[in-house]
Amino acid sequence: MPELPEVETIARGLHKRLAGDRIDEVWIADKSELLKSPAYEIARVLRGAQIERFRRVGKHIVGDLASANGPAQWVIHLGMTGRCLVCKPSEEHAKHTHVIATLASGRELRFVDPRRFGRLEVLEGREFAAPGEDPITVRAERFVQMFRGRKTPIKSALLNQSLLSGIGNIYADESLFRAGIRPRRRAASLTRIDLLKLYSAIQQVLAEAIRAGGSSISDYVDATGQSGLFQLEHRVYQRTGQPCVVCGTGIKRVVLAGRSSHYCPRCQR
Repeated sequence: MPELPEVETIARGLHKRLAGDRIDEVWIADKSELLKSPAYEIARVLRGAQIERFRRVGKHIVGDLASANGPAQWVIHLGMTGRCLVCKPSEEHAKHTHVIATLASGRELRFVDPRRFGRLEVLEGREFAAPGEDPITVRAERFVQMFRGRKTPIKSALLNQSLLSGIGNIYADESLFRAGIRPRRRAASLTRIDLLKLYSAIQQVLAEAIRAGGSSISDYVDATGQSGLFQLEHRVYQRTGQPCVVCGTGIKRVVLAGRSSHYCPRCQR
């Protein structure tokens, strides 16, 4: 599932290419499980709306629109395999294309999702908000307060979207490695210094991943159809049995709450 760096990369790409454009027509396939708002409502809000900007909120892409009825938002969650692609009308339609927004510029914005875990909705009269703090903008002291004293494993706490919205399996593993903390450590066992190290590691990992365009593990591509490159920099994620890039010890894998976690048994304590 795309995490914060991937969603940020797509949102930036969409904003760069589409801000100021207008949505002239909307086609929606008959796949109701994708829609959190009714199809007719999505079409009504989008049709004729001007795109003011695209931005990331947690793991969601939010399009801020100026519509005939006032400000509105198009909220997109990519799920596991969702893609937002800016295409020419002449380009072949990918299988599992569920939404096509025809733009005044002559281009199309297409939402493609083979596994149909993505979600689309429109909002009028209210702002979309993520359930937790943003990992990039949260202050260090607030981060420490959020995790200090929690009895769950720190990896599980990092994946709790009501605490931090945007971090998933990849970037939790990579951040814990850089901070020297094992994923099974109870959050309550971490000192303030440990948590500050983890905070800094998260900031570094996310910044590097965004610069690299995210991690392309399976289906992820950006708004132009290009893959990310940060998977080439992974130090522990999905490297089970391979030597640690720091000490040479074999990377281990454990399962926490049904999710794989990767770590170095020597570098992480």
